[in-house]
Amino acid sequence: MPFDYYFKPTKAIKTKDGIKAQSKRGAFAKNWWAQRWIAALERLVDSGRLSRGRSYARKGQVLSIDETKDGIAARVQGSMRTPYRISIKINHLTDSEWDKVIDSLAEQAIFSAQLLAGEMPQEIEQAFEKAKVSLFPSKRGDLATDCSCPDYSNPCKHIAATHYILGERFDEDPFLIFRLRGRTQEQVMQELRKRRAGSDEVVEDETEEAEVVVPLEELISNFWDLGAPLEGFSVSIRPPAIEMPLLKRLGEANFVDEPGIQSWLSAAYQAVSRKAIQIAFKDTSEEA
Repeated sequence: MPFDYYFKPTKAIKTKDGIKAQSKRGAFAKNWWAQRWIAALERLVDSGRLSRGRSYARKGQVLSIDETKDGIAARVQGSMRTPYRISIKINHLTDSEWDKVIDSLAEQAIFSAQLLAGEMPQEIEQAFEKAKVSLFPSKRGDLATDCSCPDYSNPCKHIAATHYILGERFDEDPFLIFRLRGRTQEQVMQELRKRRAGSDEVVEDETEEAEVVVPLEELISNFWDLGAPLEGFSVSIRPPAIEMPLLKRLGEANFVDEPGIQSWLSAAYQAVSRKAIQIAFKDTSEEA
């Protein structure tokens, strides 16, 4: 019997019920945070298994992918009749590490504004680095993967396929990485609000005047009067970093048929954004 009989490549069983990747060719991820997730995978897996993992993801071999309290659980249909079970875990940051991260985030109001709007700030990794931790897996010990297949290599092609599909999930939900690191978006925002409002026990500089909060009833009579001069007030007007952030945060509506409400409203959102920028810059040369 030939020796290579035992190493003959196997062929995956085709399935109609899998999660087919939206990407048909080229890169899997659209947004920078999803690209960072894919990059973390590609540092750990050899090129051959990455290629087969991409093929599995695009053919719909990943049957399910679910978020658990420990990380990600998935099922991938391989060459065996029973789908393989995959787990992906990222080490949670400790409470102390999260406190340092949130202190760093609270130093810049733009972080709170973007996070509240459902956007993942481009510079957020700098805040994590300042706290001496990483938002995304930066070393092999940060990421633990397992697959029930007989492949001796870990990560295998089934894990790679799961990573690619997960990358597309990150595109839709950037705060998945927060949860995988141990905190929800709501928990982070709650702590940020405390920091920004000064509700934590912080010793104030005696040379600074305490902010006086005037009751709303006392402001009604001159509510529309012009207040402080606006010469030094700067505004950055640009398209959103994430298209349709509110719709993506809410998720697809179950009462809308395929391809879904985001696809149906995409053109309208783009037209409104273009018109808003034209109005802001008083450019009426191009109709929305």
